[in-house]
Amino acid sequence: MNMPIQQTESDLAQGVNLNELLQSQQQSYRSQPAPTYELRVKQLNALKAALLKFKQPLAEALNRDYGTRSVDDTMISDIMPCLNNINYSLKNLKKWMKPSRRHAGLLLAPAKVKVQYQPVGVVGIIVPWNFPVMLSVGPLITALSAGNRAMLKLSEFTPETNKVITEMLSSIFDINTVAVVEGEADVAAEFSALPFDHLLFTGSTTVGRHVMRAAAANLTPVTLELGGKSPVIVAPDMPIETAVERMIYGKCLNSGQICVAPDYILVPKEKQVEFITAYQKKFTAMYGKVSENSDYGAIINQRQFERLTSVLEDAKAKGATVVSANNEAINTEKRKIPTQLITNVSDEMILMQDEIFGPLLPILGYDNLDEAIAYINDRPRPLALYLMSFNQGTQDKVLNNTHSGGVCINETVFHVAADDAPFGGIGPSGMGHYHGKEGFLTLSHAKTVLSRGKLNTGKFVHPPYGTGIQAMLYKLFMR
Repeated sequence: MNMPIQQTESDLAQGVNLNELLQSQQQSYRSQPAPTYELRVKQLNALKAALLKFKQPLAEALNRDYGTRSVDDTMISDIMPCLNNINYSLKNLKKWMKPSRRHAGLLLAPAKVKVQYQPVGVVGIIVPWNFPVMLSVGPLITALSAGNRAMLKLSEFTPETNKVITEMLSSIFDINTVAVVEGEADVAAEFSALPFDHLLFTGSTTVGRHVMRAAAANLTPVTLELGGKSPVIVAPDMPIETAVERMIYGKCLNSGQICVAPDYILVPKEKQVEFITAYQKKFTAMYGKVSENSDYGAIINQRQFERLTSVLEDAKAKGATVVSANNEAINTEKRKIPTQLITNVSDEMILMQDEIFGPLLPILGYDNLDEAIAYINDRPRPLALYLMSFNQGTQDKVLNNTHSGGVCINETVFHVAADDAPFGGIGPSGMGHYHGKEGFLTLSHAKTVLSRGKLNTGKFVHPPYGTGIQAMLYKLFMR
């Protein structure tokens, strides 16, 4: 790790030439294309120390950006997962970096085959506004573990947090190792069109299509972490109070502004009212009156607040029934929305067409489990699927007959924090994986290396043909 070359806030305000920045990082990578294990460990430890040093300023900055965002929510969902990720990576990095031996086979004998894991080069990371620490530092941990340089494009909707992230990263990394970029949509478009060696994007499916289109022009590999409408199936065997207890945190964390938040509930028809009652009871116990409660977050900005209220009004106009989780009205001034529990929904409502990304919760009744599974399978594959059931047969049936990026059984959202497992979507909810070993592999090039010694058996397939040697080989290997 070189001595830091500061990238200051004033530099960012004046703008940077993204092409020059990328070229500078690429040149730096070429000068040191295989960072040692020791250097990577040093970088990760420096990042860990910086996170611990800046954890309170980051939480306070996020609170300012949102208007209200719980410090504990930030510690639990932004800071702690990054620290755990670093610790896990440090523990396993040497094993990940070690070349893996492969079997050459009799046809290639005598020869040795191994796979060497090589950094891809410069990784671009496009960061969303909902978890700007975890979704910037998390992919950065993976990029550094794999030996890469990285450029981060932060969201324009979290300016206060961006200042702290920039200060934190520039205090430990020079700009040729880790660079931070800010700007509006035009900068994001220019950033995604750069010829990175890999581009990781977290955000909406709609924007993900634009990012992939821009990357395709450079044949840049992409990892897209998108979203979609993640369902919760409450199975007939599951006590409703238990189901609510297991899923409510995933819907209320960050006021539902999470790509893996429960998007809608499928519950036996005869238990819909019971579900609403149980949700209201638990929500009130957790948050009371949300307008005055700093534990319950606000909607990030006016634009998102108006989007959500518009979706809600559209549902009401088309026949939906809406009740507040704590009988409290929506607070327009503070942009606080208690969970809005919505029944009598239909596919004509915007609510059921797009990812909600907020504290609106449609509740749909079903007659049998096959009907619930069919409903999910008739729609785009979600990033997450949640099943509330203690019945092993039900669990197996849902797992074997549905597609989703990931699954939680009797829990929601926590699978994202599993360091030793891949995270990623499928189809409209994304492509590719990161986290843990899979993340290391995603941001590494698996280079096959075949080597021979002094004995050369390859000459047996050289022309001239018809000598009888080829016939012998065909008889031996073509069967």
